[in-house]
Amino acid sequence: MSNDEKMWGMLSHLSALVGLLGIPFGFILGPLVVYLIKRDEYSFVNTQGKESLNFQISILIYYAIAGVLCLILIGFVLLAIIFLFHIIYTVIASIKAHNGEHYHYPLTIRFLK
Repeated sequence: MSNDEKMWGMLSHLSALVGLLGIPFGFILGPLVVYLIKRDEYSFVNTQGKESLNFQISILIYYAIAGVLCLILIGFVLLAIIFLFHIIYTVIASIKAHNGEHYHYPLTIRFLK
């Protein structure tokens, strides 16, 4: 596997952090752009891009559920936990991809196969 392929694989995960800049749905758009541009060129980006997108979509669902649960206050704690989970596992996946390892996120719904 080439260094370029590993770099693009890493970016398919790391680009999700663009959502922290306040860009609406940036955490989904970043990986989607990398996936759409490089999926045909690199098989590693194809698999890791799908993995990243599945995780980001799953996280969006978890944030929505926690948002609803804010009505009974437990949601505020869940939002904080989900946020930390989101950041930590995105960074872990980025590091693994940079090392050329296929990474599978925990607690992820497989929308794209």
